[in-house]
Amino acid sequence: MNLRQLEMRLERLEGFERPTARLEQYQTPAPVAARLLHHAAMQGAIEGRAVCDLGCGTGILACGAALLGASRVTGLDIDPAAIAVARRNAETFGVTVEFLVADVRDPDLDRAALACDTVVMNPPFGAQKAHADRPFIDRALELGEVVYGIFNEGSTPFVAAYTEGRATIEEVIRCAFPMRRTFAHHRKDRVDITVEVIRLKRI
Repeated sequence: MNLRQLEMRLERLEGFERPTARLEQYQTPAPVAARLLHHAAMQGAIEGRAVCDLGCGTGILACGAALLGASRVTGLDIDPAAIAVARRNAETFGVTVEFLVADVRDPDLDRAALACDTVVMNPPFGAQKAHADRPFIDRALELGEVVYGIFNEGSTPFVAAYTEGRATIEEVIRCAFPMRRTFAHHRKDRVDITVEVIRLKRI
């Protein structure tokens, strides 16, 4: 499946029914999700690999990884309503994904059961709560050997410093992230921001 074909498939998926600003529930745009997944697949990080999607929301990254031949895919999100949509999306694609309602910060999370080869994630950018992305980075490096994460523009120095001694940044891809009007405080129908897709390799 080439990049455009993957993007077109991902565009069919349902988004959040009632997004919550507190959880920064912005739908991951299909072009961004497709680019992350296709790039990871080209690097051998998806097909035949165990993949975990942290803060999976409606499951676009998890479902896309399953489409690309991951051997096992797990998606975690704290919001039961988002997980319900994610399960419907997996059914739409006819793929098998284990979706769990769970908090990445939960100290009792079963790390052994969730251990994987590759983590994909679009964590909160921290617009509503400072440092909201840190628990996702921490958990990702506990669970996976390689991490592909979507971060706000300019985050690379922070991620490098925060993960020093635990991981190395192997690649940064910058791409446009079209953010559509989602919450009452949004003034425009669409704002294009730039994000950084960062590939981390656990040391």
